[in-house]
Amino acid sequence: MSEHEGSQPLRLAEEAAPPHKRRWAVLAIILVATFMDLLDVSIVAIAIPSIQKDLQATYTSAQWMLAGYSLAFALLLITGGRLGDIAGRKRIFLLGMGGFTLASALCGFAVSPEMLVASRVLQGAMAAMMVPQVISTIQLIFPPKERGGAFAVYGGVAGLATISGPLLGGLLLNADLFGSGWRSIFLINLPLGVAAFVAAIAIMPEVRVPLAHTLRLDLVGSFLITVTMLLLMYPLIQGRDLDWPVWTLAMMAASIVGLLIFGAHQRRRAGRNASPLVPPSLFRKVSFTGGLLVNLSFFAGIVSFFLVFIIYLQAGRGESVLSAALTLLPWSVGIAVASGTGFQLAPKLGRTVLHIGTGLMTLAMGGVIVTIQTGGAEVSLWWYVPSMLVGGIGMGLVAPLLVDAVVSDVPPTEAGSASGVLSAVQQIGGALGIALVGLVFFGSVSAQAQNVAESVTPRIRTALQAAGAPASAAEEASRGFVRCFVDRAEEKDPTAVPASCAEAESPQQDVPPSVRTAFTTAADEGRNDLFNQAMTAAGWYNAGVFFLTFLLIFFLPRAIKVHAEADAGAPEGSPEPEPVS
Repeated sequence: MSEHEGSQPLRLAEEAAPPHKRRWAVLAIILVATFMDLLDVSIVAIAIPSIQKDLQATYTSAQWMLAGYSLAFALLLITGGRLGDIAGRKRIFLLGMGGFTLASALCGFAVSPEMLVASRVLQGAMAAMMVPQVISTIQLIFPPKERGGAFAVYGGVAGLATISGPLLGGLLLNADLFGSGWRSIFLINLPLGVAAFVAAIAIMPEVRVPLAHTLRLDLVGSFLITVTMLLLMYPLIQGRDLDWPVWTLAMMAASIVGLLIFGAHQRRRAGRNASPLVPPSLFRKVSFTGGLLVNLSFFAGIVSFFLVFIIYLQAGRGESVLSAALTLLPWSVGIAVASGTGFQLAPKLGRTVLHIGTGLMTLAMGGVIVTIQTGGAEVSLWWYVPSMLVGGIGMGLVAPLLVDAVVSDVPPTEAGSASGVLSAVQQIGGALGIALVGLVFFGSVSAQAQNVAESVTPRIRTALQAAGAPASAAEEASRGFVRCFVDRAEEKDPTAVPASCAEAESPQQDVPPSVRTAFTTAADEGRNDLFNQAMTAAGWYNAGVFFLTFLLIFFLPRAIKVHAEADAGAPEGSPEPEPVS
């Protein structure tokens, strides 16, 4: 009997079973967790300058307010997903949601940089408990015919949350609710978290899967994968700020060894039927392994683009936080418009829908490059609307469908583990993308700074000579400008003033206004030109990553299983989930 034929009774039984009555309300609750997690990844970056000023935080402390969350989240995702399989998804979701809400309160009331960093680490750890339960719960409480729609909503919310952080952060900082300043970006989680926690207690089912044997947490496997993720994620997150010393590269190489050891350990446990943390059988499914590769590349492009584009708009063009965030609003509109369309097209077009989506995102990057090359820093932000809208439509076609395509063949007993692995791969992809785009973007800034600075110095010489300064003094002032410009471009801490700039920027009463204007104009022109070149280079990088994603989609099956087809490939004899009140 074929695998498909053997799973047919399972499929019929699942469709005949009554679905959970409040499944759409449960979806709304668990999507609050998705929204809070993705929001807290990006919203904090906007508030870093305010936090540094208020708490007298060093640049290193400020970086760890971002890195601590991401690192703790990535390290515990796989273990968090498996805990849902073992202890129950509702129980672990409540643990994560309660802990995340408490950690948000601690962040909001932090009185020192150290307290804020520790609270952010706790936030990330608790997010790793609740987030994997989202995808696995959707998979288990929705009947196959509705599952695609549920994943479409999930993908839309996830996409909107990913890019709405800067916008919401800018609005909250501008509003300064009750004089709370930056603290409001954390305190806003309290009403959301408490409401979701109480609602989850009331209506979220504890979905349990009948098992042939009791699952137990693989402590050795958890330790191995945590160490492996640490070896990989720490250098990816901190490498650029540390100038990529040899030991960071050695850590990443060691992570490959750690992954091989972890894989061998999982195979041994599976052979003894001893509850591996990540069942090796998952990787025998083409949709799962191919989907992980696509997710890795996709998130390497998405996360890195939003990071450098916001930096470009603020540092390169001098836009406000709110203006920069509003520039991304058409991307959000595109996601909202297209998030359900992929599921409607998939039964007829299969993986071609994903190709269309990634093709549109590649085209959007081309549009960004053309806009910069055409108008540079002088072009209106409205010129970016077509590119942002096209990119959002592409992401709306890809993101929701990709999640369903990856987990469609995963049996209920492995749903939590699969969700944890998928989320971990997405985190790795995002961190890898940021590391690579950092090399491209900031590498371009550093490499081009000398040439760009020298190209704008004639304005300074002309102004000085017009003011009566000797040629030698004009030449010395120009060289000082170039040194300051280059040193500032290479400075990791944007708030730091290089020594070469301190003297140049010190007030001098006898400097004519025309000379001051010449220096300011030259600095602005140079900065604009420098960041235009860097964003163009980053745009080519992102276009290449999305095209790579386009190619990796060929590793997925031609027909993407969605809706009723999703469980047609389940192994014969797989147990059915049973809601437990």
